[in-house]
Amino acid sequence: MVEIPEFGSGGSGRNLQDTDSEMSSTPTIQENNYVDTLHLMDAVIERKNMRAAYTRVVGNKGSAGTDGMTVGELYSYIDKQWERIRSELLEDRYKPSTVLAVEIPKPSGGTRKLGIPTVVDRLIGQALNQVMKPLFEPGFSDTSYGFIENRSAQQAVIKTREYIEEGNRWVVDIDLEKFFDRVNHDILMSRIARCIEDKRVLRLLRKFLQAGIMADGVVKPRQEGTPQGSPLSPLLSNILLDELDKELERRNHNFVRYADDCNIYVKSEVAAKRVMESITDFLWKRLKLKVNRDKSTVGRPWKLKFLGYSVTIDKRPKLKVAPESVKRLKGSLREIFHKGRGRSIRNVIDELNEKLNGWANYFKLVC
Repeated sequence: MVEIPEFGSGGSGRNLQDTDSEMSSTPTIQENNYVDTLHLMDAVIERKNMRAAYTRVVGNKGSAGTDGMTVGELYSYIDKQWERIRSELLEDRYKPSTVLAVEIPKPSGGTRKLGIPTVVDRLIGQALNQVMKPLFEPGFSDTSYGFIENRSAQQAVIKTREYIEEGNRWVVDIDLEKFFDRVNHDILMSRIARCIEDKRVLRLLRKFLQAGIMADGVVKPRQEGTPQGSPLSPLLSNILLDELDKELERRNHNFVRYADDCNIYVKSEVAAKRVMESITDFLWKRLKLKVNRDKSTVGRPWKLKFLGYSVTIDKRPKLKVAPESVKRLKGSLREIFHKGRGRSIRNVIDELNEKLNGWANYFKLVC
């Protein structure tokens, strides 16, 4: 069971089991279809919203940030410090801590940079995320699937098959160069300010974006980018890239986007090359985002992959597992077997089952 701080009520924590119904839905500040974005910070620190944020952060677990505080220590800290934190948020004085930089191996090779905020900053970021999502998500494109309520990678893959079956047998596969490291703060904040009027929230978001990042004990300022690892990062990336979606819709293109992965489906090679050049130009001029020329390509969908899947060459294509995904699975299994030396057979079997069941569930669309 997880105890939840009272967030200023003065009482002791309550058992999670007793508050499931209270937290079953995302906190909202909407009444009669009206959202007071001029006083959005009041919704951020509202008790129900903070309890839901706390539950999510604790449930996600995760590593400690630069201050060394673990998720397990968050309850006692918040129980004692919430009134101070609440006042700082309301009075526009809250200052996020430095983000801890870590690198994790990428399935395709190399490493991916992650930024781990402190658990307190993760709590505040999650609370912000919960009140911002209802403002932005309803306006997102129907063919944007990443990190959006009731949408999934499988739905994105099914949509790509529909496009191909309709005769769009050329694909423009766009890879953004170091997207999360290159997000322009001014451009992003201007998009956020279109929906949010509360200056306290806007300034706090910019403080989160500009919080320094610590790598090898050295703190560096950050002038661009939004670190992967923050609860806000998926929503902020969708807010920025929604402008790409709207441009593709304006041009009547068939496309699917999942986070920073975007595929555009057209009927000819000539059209595909033209779209690649024009969208590359648009991304740089409008959003200051670079397309990775080495990883982006124009090609046949059965020769490429999207979200781990590929398709057959048939007129009515079937979904299949991309060869790279099979290779990645084999590598993961070899690693489990290698680590299994000296471990109990039961533990190895449990880990194998978890890996194989997850893999099979993800690729359940394969006919």
